[in-house]
Amino acid sequence: MMRTLSRLAIAGGLVFLVCLAVGVVAPRGAGRPEAAGPAVYPVAVLGNLIHTDVAIPVDAEIAARFGFLADANLPLNHPHARWLVIGWGGRSFYTETPTWADLKPMPVLRSLTRDSSVLHVEIRSRLAGDGAPMRSYNLDRAGYERLLRFVEQSFRRDGGSPVLLAGASYGPDDGFFEATGAFNMLAGCNTWTAAALREAGLRTGWWTPLPATLRWALDLHNARADRPADQSGK
Repeated sequence: MMRTLSRLAIAGGLVFLVCLAVGVVAPRGAGRPEAAGPAVYPVAVLGNLIHTDVAIPVDAEIAARFGFLADANLPLNHPHARWLVIGWGGRSFYTETPTWADLKPMPVLRSLTRDSSVLHVEIRSRLAGDGAPMRSYNLDRAGYERLLRFVEQSFRRDGGSPVLLAGASYGPDDGFFEATGAFNMLAGCNTWTAAALREAGLRTGWWTPLPATLRWALDLHNARADRPADQSGK
């Protein structure tokens, strides 16, 4: 019995590794059209071992389009606000695990099965340090607009307004909002980031559930000529 279980575990692990490899190598997304205009809109992809975010520079347009953040007491209009950092994830794990020391069994179980989703929004003055971008790109206007629409449409709305999770935050500069879609181990935070980047005109792998697989796929399927975004936020 134990030998059979071991063989099944090994077989399952091999299948998972094959799926990861195929998910990186198989391209997904139309890519950037030629002559789509100057690429002058910087965005960055932030990541750690398990999670990725999209970082968008704060300017007058972003302050107007995401004005509800200021209404939710997030410092979008602060003079030192330079980056709007947004990530999608499972509500239980995301809101209850600000650090590894806060890890609990139930949020982990829900993240491996099914959970409602949230968007974590943070206002930053800079991206250096722990939040340094793992990749950055400059987008043309069309790709930038598609990215912003994708992010806007990821907020679940009640009466037209995004729904803030009151009392759920890691600090004074961030907050959580109800999001569209359901979270599970196959469609998680990093697949949301990949979908956002495809809307922006980048190619990703077909399935990139980990930050490393997303990074490998971005490097594999996109030209290296993209100028990096300003990482200092100055």
